[in-house]
Amino acid sequence: MGALSYLPIPYVRALVRDTVVDACVSHVLALYGLVALLTYWVPKVAVQMMPSQDLKKKYDAQWALVTGGSTGIGRSLAFALAEQGLNVAVCALDDEHLETTCRALREKFGATSEIRKIGCNLGDQSGAYVETISKALEDVDVQVVFNNAGFMLTGFFDKQPLEKLNANNECNATSAMRITHVFVRRMLAKKLRGCVVFTSSAAACQPTPFSAMYGATKAYISSFAANIGVELKSRGIDVCAVHPSPVASNFYDKAHKLDSLNFFMNFAVKPEELPTEMFRPIGRVLWHDVGGVAIGFRMLLKLFDYGFFATLISRFAHLMGDYKKNV
Repeated sequence: MGALSYLPIPYVRALVRDTVVDACVSHVLALYGLVALLTYWVPKVAVQMMPSQDLKKKYDAQWALVTGGSTGIGRSLAFALAEQGLNVAVCALDDEHLETTCRALREKFGATSEIRKIGCNLGDQSGAYVETISKALEDVDVQVVFNNAGFMLTGFFDKQPLEKLNANNECNATSAMRITHVFVRRMLAKKLRGCVVFTSSAAACQPTPFSAMYGATKAYISSFAANIGVELKSRGIDVCAVHPSPVASNFYDKAHKLDSLNFFMNFAVKPEELPTEMFRPIGRVLWHDVGGVAIGFRMLLKLFDYGFFATLISRFAHLMGDYKKNV
């Protein structure tokens, strides 16, 4: 026993017991951390090593729909899908951006692809846009759906008019659900294979003060994608929510000049770079992170519980420059 022979037996037992408990706890925590990392990184690396996909060939598809397809990521998706030989329906606000994008698509791909322009407001809480989109595509089989539309309101939640908040929720979240319902039902009725892809955000995985609706709607989108993806996979329809890092587009033009947003924009990628990465995970995983910011946010949640992290931010939010500028 050595030095331990001079210690009382109960103390030795307690010391041994505590040492064993500490060792067990350490091993459990290490195992948990290893499993958490492996279940993220193994699929991530595996998908990254696979080639990007031709969605026309994958699903023997003829038509694709892209919402928010007149600018930014949506515009790049529309061009990439037409490049694969798909006919593309571009849905967005009926403005000069939609007209310009559809004209450019027709000029470049008019000989091989049909381009349909669908002008409507996805923030309309009446849901009238559903009928507009449904009728515009009732004569064709849409097997590739990209729910990409969305916008960001910044500033304090309580300072936004309720009408704007409702419109933001409709466009970012509810419209995607409604549109998905239309085209999933059509694909299932005809036993067609296809995919539904959601442009979510790294914000889905973090508290987003001063852009509360954006983070909340993106969290909804990612969760919704995961849930219906489980239902639809074995029935021939693949679902994927993609979390891009910030993108250098006009998406943030109307946002407040937030310090946090400006910081993350230092890592922004061009929208033209995204389609290849967004096509890659479809049918392979339900969630896919693109870029360092999105991956970093997901890794952060491997270290901290979401609730703990949100609570921590709430304690220090009043010290943030964005808080002081918007209060």
